[in-house]
Amino acid sequence: MAAAPMIKPDRELLMRFYTTMARIHESDKAIQRGLSAGELQFQYYPAGGQEAIPAGIAPLLTPDDHAVITYRCIHDIVAKGTPLREIMAEMYGKAAGTSKGKGGPMQLSDPHSGLMVTTGIVGAGLPIANGLALASQLRGTGHVTVVSFGDGATSTGAFHEALTLASIWKLPVIFVCQNNQYAEYTALAEYTLSDNFAKKAAAYEMPGVRVDGNDPAAVHDAAKVAIDRARRGDGPTLIEAVCHRLQGHAFGSDEAHMDKSALAAARKSAPLILLRARLLAGKICTEAELAAVDASARAEVDDAIEYARATPLPTADELHDDVFASTAHIPELDTRAPAKAVGTPAPAAGTRQMTFGAAINEALDIALGRDERVVLMGEDIADPAGGVVKTTYGLSTKYGRERVRPTPIAETAIVGAAVGAALAGMRPVAEIMINDFLAVCMDQVTNHAAKLRYMSGGRTNVPLTIRTVTAGFVGSFGAQHSQSLEAWLAHTPGLKIVYPTTPHEAKGLLLSCIDDDDPCIFFEPMRCNFSSGPVPEGHYTIPLGVADTKRAGKDLTIISYGWPLVESLSAAEKLAKDGIDAEVLDLRSIVPLDRPAILESVGRTKRALVVHAAVEFAGFGAELATLIHQNLHGALKAPVGRVGARYTPVPFSQALEGLHFPTEARILEAARALVR
Repeated sequence: MAAAPMIKPDRELLMRFYTTMARIHESDKAIQRGLSAGELQFQYYPAGGQEAIPAGIAPLLTPDDHAVITYRCIHDIVAKGTPLREIMAEMYGKAAGTSKGKGGPMQLSDPHSGLMVTTGIVGAGLPIANGLALASQLRGTGHVTVVSFGDGATSTGAFHEALTLASIWKLPVIFVCQNNQYAEYTALAEYTLSDNFAKKAAAYEMPGVRVDGNDPAAVHDAAKVAIDRARRGDGPTLIEAVCHRLQGHAFGSDEAHMDKSALAAARKSAPLILLRARLLAGKICTEAELAAVDASARAEVDDAIEYARATPLPTADELHDDVFASTAHIPELDTRAPAKAVGTPAPAAGTRQMTFGAAINEALDIALGRDERVVLMGEDIADPAGGVVKTTYGLSTKYGRERVRPTPIAETAIVGAAVGAALAGMRPVAEIMINDFLAVCMDQVTNHAAKLRYMSGGRTNVPLTIRTVTAGFVGSFGAQHSQSLEAWLAHTPGLKIVYPTTPHEAKGLLLSCIDDDDPCIFFEPMRCNFSSGPVPEGHYTIPLGVADTKRAGKDLTIISYGWPLVESLSAAEKLAKDGIDAEVLDLRSIVPLDRPAILESVGRTKRALVVHAAVEFAGFGAELATLIHQNLHGALKAPVGRVGARYTPVPFSQALEGLHFPTEARILEAARALVR
């Protein structure tokens, strides 16, 4: 640990340390009093023993510098400058809180002060901090991002992936490990053989420094070096601030797992006690001056609590606000009447024959050319590779590797960086090479990209597009490279799910996703990648949530999306030879969903068959079947049918793969059964 510097009589800075720590201390104690009295009710993680760390860093930051923090956060958010009234109102679940009562103590957000994310998931903030830092780097603002986390986070994969990416890209980010000796209920010695986390920095070719986390001046000195370095463009630093938690993991939890003598010593030498004694001993200020600071902090906290008590709770109409930019895209609020699918047919003039993959490439080229906020990131996307199926070929040569950024094999780092960049106002397009690999980074997708708008009460949004290839039914990719996971994703409020089939739609829908203010997951079926079709020149968009009738019919509606649509169209032509006139409806996106088009089509044909590549059991077809039955039950001539993948992992053998996925033969069999 670096030796604590001698406190110099810089009265203004020292008093700022003390004032910040006093405000943190009073806020922390007031929340605990509210919990003890039963006035507040939530899981709370006290910050006692860690007040000096953000107090030492805060004077070095501006509101334009970003902060990402973790759920033990009251010290960090107070130090960053969020008004106490807003903090306390959020603790009370009030509409005037930092997140309109939707985030609570573990999801506080205040972009006005630069506090962009508080995450309730250990280690998850580090990859997001990289994205915020990337945005500053690309814009040349000189702003930095400070991400704070506990010692337990150093055990996570997100820690490793984030430091790897930050080092490679020389991002202006400072990683601050607040080592309070415990990872939740586990003592440090029980989960690591390392007694010095700062040493880990060497593995990532970045500076690592260990400081006394009880001394704000020591933290300040180390942070100043790191922040100045980051602002110069010299890259990241890992700071380990060693402190000691003053009570159990959460408010009210026992302390049986804690070393009793170490805990008693830490309480006697708590950071605020130490600083107070040093200020008095050094004659920097008087007892009366410090008492006045203490009284002012108590008065400010008391005022904030009274304000929080008096402000109203959020009203019922707030429940659905901030899931998406518009509540119109929320499925359960969609009460639109049945209406014929509008579709967006490709114009005959100005089109060329183009493959699906080439249409994706052209859309990305147009997006990069027309909006400097667009940045691509993913594995192998730069030239000469140009992506696993060449959909990004040529783009890094044209736009440079600053905007078309190849990454390590690190899905959590990729999506986390894209989330952070989006929070900072960029329009990132992240590629997750194969749909199955989304499982590796699902935390960043479903707990952060999907929820940050809502958890911040609409203060932040994540205009992010994730491109992902579904490689099913192209032969011998097997169980871990062939899945179609849209039902997983559709179950998470806040994500838009887009699934094109034709080159024309691939280009127009991708451009719509990139322009969208919400996170979009864009599926690219490999089975369609080399199929050709007419594609208009130049920029155009196809609206999300608008289905297209690919074939008109009167006896049966086949509802599909992605590559199974091709099988469905082929089946429909064969059904016609049997005298069965099947309509084929292409959803194109499943969130938002074109409810009116589904109900109009099935309302006419009186029969429906849903076809998708995902496993049939609990697949999205079940949701569509429920929608149809709830609205058209009395008009249907047969129950809704479904054809999806069999309830097995995807087999390697092509002989078995053909039995697993929905094929023309299975669609024909199901359709004929519906019209008998």
